[in-house]
Amino acid sequence: MLHAKSHHQRDEEKFVFKADTSSTPIFGSAESDVLLPRERIGQKMMDPRIAYQLVSDEMMHDGNPRYNLCTFVQTYMEEEAQKIMRDSMATNAIDKSEYPQTTEIEKRCVNIIANLWNVNHEEDFMGTSTVGSSEACMLGGMAMKFRWRKRAQSLGLDMGKKPNLIVSSGYQVVWEKFCVYWDIELREVPMSDLNNLTLDPHKAIALCDAYTIGIVPIMGITYTGGFDDIVTLDRLLSAYNQSAKISVPIHVDAASGGLYLPFMNPDLKWDFRLKNVVSISTSGHKYGLIYPGIGWVMWRDKEFLPEELIFKVAYLGDFEPTFQINFSRSGSQIWAQYYCFVRWGFEGYKAVHAKTRDVGLFLARGIKSLGLFEMINEGENIPIVCWSMSARADKKWDLYDLADRLRFNGWQVPAYPLPAKFQNVSVMRIVVRADQSMEQMSLFLKDLKHAIKELDNIQFERPKSQTTPVGYTH
Repeated sequence: MLHAKSHHQRDEEKFVFKADTSSTPIFGSAESDVLLPRERIGQKMMDPRIAYQLVSDEMMHDGNPRYNLCTFVQTYMEEEAQKIMRDSMATNAIDKSEYPQTTEIEKRCVNIIANLWNVNHEEDFMGTSTVGSSEACMLGGMAMKFRWRKRAQSLGLDMGKKPNLIVSSGYQVVWEKFCVYWDIELREVPMSDLNNLTLDPHKAIALCDAYTIGIVPIMGITYTGGFDDIVTLDRLLSAYNQSAKISVPIHVDAASGGLYLPFMNPDLKWDFRLKNVVSISTSGHKYGLIYPGIGWVMWRDKEFLPEELIFKVAYLGDFEPTFQINFSRSGSQIWAQYYCFVRWGFEGYKAVHAKTRDVGLFLARGIKSLGLFEMINEGENIPIVCWSMSARADKKWDLYDLADRLRFNGWQVPAYPLPAKFQNVSVMRIVVRADQSMEQMSLFLKDLKHAIKELDNIQFERPKSQTTPVGYTH
């Protein structure tokens, strides 16, 4: 005679876990029923497919990179490019003797970029890959300091006095880090015109003295996307250097524009065609179309890269010069950059950037048509769209409220204050990238209009005093 099981018996059986097997569902496994390690490593091993699923699920709490409209770094690469990166991930770019072809590929990239920047082949140019443009800026700054120091010592200058570096107040935070790390006085040139937020060349020259290691103009200012006038700066600097005790060089921070301008505006002079430009840095992971992070730095002649910064490593029976700060990094980024040069060629890069520019102009027109914002950059020079709130808008909400509301649809477009002298002006910025289509930006504009409509219907009660928001510098 059969008897029905009691509720107590059924509950006991329900909560008895059997050992996992290859057929156990991932979310039926014992491992998925516990918290992942937070402070101490776990005691037991885990099935790789379960570990992958649980760890990859953690990524869902990040925002969607392709909806991050403020980041400069690329968020899409073709499957073939990703495969190139996977295939080369185990190589060590620093180990020249064990991975000679990675070294060769790096040299090819250096040559290609140097020629895009109109290097003079009568000079002995040098360059290297870096971990993002931040390391590239550090190397450029170090070269300027070491070269200045050698010349200052030969002239008998007081070496107890700090050298200085001149840059506009729209600098990226890496230059502040460089000056702190290397004991340099950072001399900021305040931006003086809200309609032209760039370096004033005359004011930059006025700050120069015998302790100036260099001036850093920017091609693609982080805050707004604007370009500094390097042609005027070069002309004024040539006149200054004729009577200067120590000549002052230019390092161009072209993190954004360095791999955009050669294709979209090749006639614009900002690079090694200008005689006082001695070094240039850029990001491969911006308009070089590579995942983060890789950068490049070039010197027009080995004269501007002091010997004490160069180390020699064994390479194919000879010695290869190396001058990176970082060690033991994957060669995959170098291979990815070379893949893109091979894959796209000049015509391909120009086509991608032209489409990106068109999308940026479309976006700027859409934002401007709302009649609520003052356009600071409309994407004509580089595909960066930047705007502030119009004084005529008469809204109870501000750009920070708008940024929060846009997040409801997944869009990441932060608001942030401008640098010195204009810190009371807050802006929003979108960096249009290669993977952003006209359709995607039309969806953003639709959500932007909807967010504005919702904010108009909210009753705001603001405290009278608010702290100044923290700046956004990436």
